[in-house]
Amino acid sequence: MAISKLILFCFLAFISLYEANAQRLKANFYSNTCPKLESIVNQTTARFISRAPSLAPALLRMHFHDCFVEGCDGSILLNSTSNNTAERDAFPNLSLRGFQVVDAVKAEVEKQCPLTVSCADILALVARDAVSQIKGPFWSVPLGRRDGNVSTFNGALANLPPPNFNITQLIASFAAKGLNVKDLVVLSGGHTIGISHCSSIAGRIYNFTGRNDADPSMDPNYVAALKRRCPTGDQTSIIQMDPGSSHEFDVDYFTIVKKRRGLFETDAALLNNTETNAYVQQHSTSAGSSSFFKDFGDSMVKMGKIGVLTGNAGQIRRICSAIN
Repeated sequence: MAISKLILFCFLAFISLYEANAQRLKANFYSNTCPKLESIVNQTTARFISRAPSLAPALLRMHFHDCFVEGCDGSILLNSTSNNTAERDAFPNLSLRGFQVVDAVKAEVEKQCPLTVSCADILALVARDAVSQIKGPFWSVPLGRRDGNVSTFNGALANLPPPNFNITQLIASFAAKGLNVKDLVVLSGGHTIGISHCSSIAGRIYNFTGRNDADPSMDPNYVAALKRRCPTGDQTSIIQMDPGSSHEFDVDYFTIVKKRRGLFETDAALLNNTETNAYVQQHSTSAGSSSFFKDFGDSMVKMGKIGVLTGNAGQIRRICSAIN
């Protein structure tokens, strides 16, 4: 009984600390110390997105992967060292792209405001601007995060939800980060942009139960189309998560999920919960785009507050790939 009370006390203390840190974030945090910050971030990010729009979903994914491991502290940006294998070298992160964008933005910010703006804040702003620059939603990003000093291979494996999670596992994974069921379905809508590889879905279309079968929850016609795109043994070919609309931030993702054409098991799982299913049905037409855009911004702000370091915690890195 005493141990149970101690665990509960520690959990409540952690939640209180998390909420206190999150409340210290504010949109005008750098108004005096780096007043041109958002302009620098936007212009530098735009140079990359204008040439390679496919970097937008990659940067959005990077922000998500950062926040779910150690909190939104820029730990995903750290390189491995001789003594430590970092998050970015864990299997779920090997396909991440866009580190050069964050590095370029950081370099420009350092010219104007040396040792002032954290890499964690820069990543949050870059993800927002990249999405906005491909005609997605725009949201105000609360700032004031500090950079963490911890980045581990095992941390990524333990915290990032894999693409085969069922709805119960997904809800639990998001709840552990302070995100609710609505946040889950809204943030899943980020799959309206971006790509994956045949290796990610081979088991789902060729050997779902170990009997050379496909996932029965997937539209058979879509399975056939995926098999044409991804012949047996193909690990590298690219597939769109939102076929025909993977470069546009829209509500087509929900239409696809409704038709049982979600690429991952986690997409299909959204139909297996009353609340997430209702959201999918409601937003599976263009009429739902305005409310989805607002919801997405709200959930991104909420996600961006996970486990943040503020005040004197952590540090402000000189470069994002290494601790000072």
